[in-house]
Amino acid sequence: MDLDSIYRAEYGRCVATLTRLLGDIGLAEEAVQEAFATAVQKWDEPPPNPGAWIVTTARNRAIDRLRRESTRQDRHTQALLLHRPDEPKEVGPVRDDQLRMIFTCCHPALSPLAQTALTLRLLGGLEVAEIARAHLVPEATVAQRIVRGKKKIRDAGIPYRVPDAAELPDRLPPVLTVLYLIFNEGYTSTSGQLLRTDLSQEAVRLARALAELMPDEPEVLGLLALLLLTEARRPARVGPAGELVVLPEQDRSLWNRELIAEGHDLVRRCLRRGRPGPYQLQAAINAVHTDGPATDWTQVLALYDQLWQHAPTPIVALNRAVAIAEVHGPALALAAVDELDLPGYHLLPAARADLLARLGRTTDAIAAYDEAIALATNDTERAFLQTRRASLNQET
Repeated sequence: MDLDSIYRAEYGRCVATLTRLLGDIGLAEEAVQEAFATAVQKWDEPPPNPGAWIVTTARNRAIDRLRRESTRQDRHTQALLLHRPDEPKEVGPVRDDQLRMIFTCCHPALSPLAQTALTLRLLGGLEVAEIARAHLVPEATVAQRIVRGKKKIRDAGIPYRVPDAAELPDRLPPVLTVLYLIFNEGYTSTSGQLLRTDLSQEAVRLARALAELMPDEPEVLGLLALLLLTEARRPARVGPAGELVVLPEQDRSLWNRELIAEGHDLVRRCLRRGRPGPYQLQAAINAVHTDGPATDWTQVLALYDQLWQHAPTPIVALNRAVAIAEVHGPALALAAVDELDLPGYHLLPAARADLLARLGRTTDAIAAYDEAIALATNDTERAFLQTRRASLNQET
């Protein structure tokens, strides 16, 4: 495993662990970054446990910094505490460093964008540009929110602590959002290769931990079911040459049946509660996709109609239009797509291109593919779109 892969896989864990040890998110992040810079200089090859090496090195760097910069007795005390061999005792309902970090970053004093941007940066190790693309906002906006979020945590004295059980439900919505975004970044990376398996699997792990923490919250179970059912399809999502394979063309025998069975069971548990929410409905849609040899698109469209009532967003509308095309044909779906405004989102012109091609409007479809290709930032998705466009060129 190369250093870049190690950084991607270990950065979030190391920052979360150092934050618990230091009680200071900013100092923890800087120490981890310095430790990785040291690794670049010292590693001929990675040690057996690179994460532990990074945490130890970062901890030592933090001790040195605290000693150099300490002007008050409490700073000296903090430095001395770092020498203790025993770890701080974990208390409260959340016993996972990264999950606790998510709850900390999702403090209600922070804006929604700051909550998700901080979490993706600190836990996912995403760059500002990647976070901006995930949110469809300018990079400068994301950078500003991250800086303001850290400053807010420091100035307002927001503690790195476990929320009380009574606080957990109110803190839940942004936590679900960031887990969903972390998974999505792993399942379809905003740049480079298509998959970042470390992120998607970490999101699944954290969703399982959250479900153990809050087993009576239907949306928590719904999110876990959604992630499991989506992750189950990953083995069939990339072809032998690394090419993207879209859902209708996937070899279903490659899907992970164990994850599908678990996801279906969670969906049934959610449905019995009779309190459907956005994540439960998305999970139900994915359950339909993974039930049987082919997708029942009529059922999928009905579920998207319900989802639209809970989350009337352009993304939901776009996905609903895909189902409309399968049930009522591409013309009606194209009319729905043409009403949407999603600037910078490559999947909108990609969907238009597919619908236009199905309607025989080849010239318009090629133009839409050109727009989608120009907007796509993931290498694998861009190659897929270029292949589809080339096939239309052969028809003209």
